[in-house]
Amino acid sequence: AVLDNVAYARAYNSDHQLQLLNTACAMMSESRYALIIVDSATALYRTDYCGRGELAARQQHLAKFLRYLQRMADEFGIAVVITNQVVAQVDGGAMFAADPKKPIGGNIIAHASQTRLYLRKGRGENRICKIYDSPSLPESEASFAIGEEGIRDCEE
Repeated sequence: AVLDNVAYARAYNSDHQLQLLNTACAMMSESRYALIIVDSATALYRTDYCGRGELAARQQHLAKFLRYLQRMADEFGIAVVITNQVVAQVDGGAMFAADPKKPIGGNIIAHASQTRLYLRKGRGENRICKIYDSPSLPESEASFAIGEEGIRDCEE
């Protein structure tokens, strides 16, 4: 079957999310994997740590999680893809921004990432992927569509 070579797990809190990386390391030491995807990497941190009073603890735990992912990428030669949420920017600078959304996680996420992509909905089934930040790629955009057959070129 298609998913025979795919392993997956669901984390229930930020500590469990970190523990799952230990499990993934054990699996990678026994079999060859090429990619790890963490969907919505910051979501559990937003529910486990509330308010500004816990901001430092949240950011430290998140930094530890991201360092662990980086170590796995280096040790096992895998690619790491994390998805993240965005939040509307409500400060004064947002009035002048074309898109007043910013990624959650702040500098911790920014510094731990090599290339950051920003995906947004276009017209109809079209999507736009913008290179948001990269040390090796210039800022640019690409449009694509998602259909039943998978990813395809946009319909103008």
